[in-house]
Formats: sequence, C-alpha cells, structure tokens
Amino acid sequence: MSATDETVVLPAVPAVPAEPPGAAPSRSATLEAQEISAWFGDHKVLDRVSLTMPAQAVTALIGPSGCGKSTFLRILNRMHELISAASLAGQVLLDGEDIYDRGRRITHARREIGMVFQKPNPFPAMSIYDNVLAGLRMNGVKADRGSRDDLVEECLTKAGLWREVQDRLRQPGGALSGGQQQRLCIARSLAVRPRVLLMDEPCSALDPTSTRRIEQTISELSQEVTIVIVTHNMQQAARVSDACAFFLAEQGTPGVIVEHGPTEEMFNRPQDQRTSDYVNGRFG
Repeated sequence: MSATDETVVLPAVPAVPAEPPGAAPSRSATLEAQEISAWFGDHKVLDRVSLTMPAQAVTALIGPSGCGKSTFLRILNRMHELISAASLAGQVLLDGEDIYDRGRRITHARREIGMVFQKPNPFPAMSIYDNVLAGLRMNGVKADRGSRDDLVEECLTKAGLWREVQDRLRQPGGALSGGQQQRLCIARSLAVRPRVLLMDEPCSALDPTSTRRIEQTISELSQEVTIVIVTHNMQQAARVSDACAFFLAEQGTPGVIVEHGPTEEMFNRPQDQRTSDYVNGRFG
C-alpha cells in the first residue's frame, strides 16, 4: 500500500487456518505505522501518523476524546475496514511486512495482532474453558484433549486468572466478575499466539482492584508480547507503559501525534507545552 496521502478502499479477504495450539509462542514483534491517514467517508480523522511500537514493550496512546486514538488502534490489526465507508492510506509494518499487503490475509493479521476491547466481551453462555479456545475453533484448528487442557491452563495463567477459576472451568464465562471477564478475554486472545496485543481502554469499566490486576497482567505479558494500549488515565499510562504517544485533534482538524517518546520523559520533560498541559490535567 502506498504511503501517500490518497484514499485506498480496503478489500475483504478470506480466512486461513491458525497455528496448532501446541506451537511455540511467537516472539514479540515490532509494529510500525508509517504515514497513516484515515477517513470515514469524506471525514478525515487521522493525518499522516507515524509511530514505532517496539517489541517487548508497552506503548500507551494518550490524548483527549475524539483525537483518533481508537481509530489508530483498530487500523493496527485491520479492524478499521469493518466500518462502512472506512478507508486509509499508509502502511502498518509487522517486523517490516505490511499487514495491508494485498497478498496477506486479513485473519492472519488479526491472529498475529490481537485485540482486547474496552468492555469485556466473553461469550456469556459458553464455558470459561470454551471461551479460551473460541479463537482456535473459529479458525478450524483441531487438537486432542490434552493439548486443549494445557493451552487453557497456560493462557489463563498468563492472564492471571487460573487460580481463581481452575475449579470451575465448565461454568459460564458470563458468570465471572467484570475484571475476571476482561482477563478471560485476554486469555482468549493469547490462545492464538499473537505477537502483538492491542488494548482499547481495557480498565475503563473496572473497579480499582480489577484495574490493578489487569495492569499487573499487562506488565507480565509485555515480556513476550508487544502491547499497545489506549488509555485516558494518565496515572495508568505512567504505571504500565514504557513509551507514550500523545494524540491531538485541534479545531476540527484530523488527529496527529504531537509528541512521542519514553514515558518518563513524556511526563517529566515533555518537549511540547500541549503535552505538558495534557499529562498534568490542564485540559482533556
């Protein structure tokens, strides 16, 4: 895909099988957005946004509502194209390969770059056990009972949920608390061996205790999966991220990145006054 500022209508592509559940976890990958512009119909929402999200690190996308953070996040695993009249220009590179290349299948991109949403969305009537395996089954992957059991335990452990649910795996996922449901969704995402995990305000609907547990999970997962998180909570961004990118859309203009860099520098020594004003709560 060209990185020039021209509209490209996003094509639909068919599915491909996932890796078998016994495969070794994929290594963490660097994700790079190059000159990303995005539209909904004629409305331009992002203007030539470029950002490198390093492997084995947590990158936080911060900024006021309406500046394009969540749109940018969805572009990173091709969910933008699910929206009617959505289009974009630019490239998204996963370890140097463009996920929007016409020869690359959409399900392959979404398997390598997983997503956890703002509101927990387990399948409510499906058991905890089956929720974890749902992504594999949707991709037509078959495995013996022992492999399935091992994968469920592994993913629930990584999501910080195993000890709480190991004795009730056959109970409905919808019966869990909000924070547990969110960790179940993380476990479900991990089951397909992603290299990157995107999180769109994963703690915004949770209580402080659940938020703390999710943040701990993020910290632990970042050792093996690249994480990109959208958050409006500046304290959370400071706690969990290694790097930040500050998005802003001023006076009806499309969203841009004002500044990005290591989190400690962004919060304590920002180069742009608008960044300082935002992280210190003077607007937004």
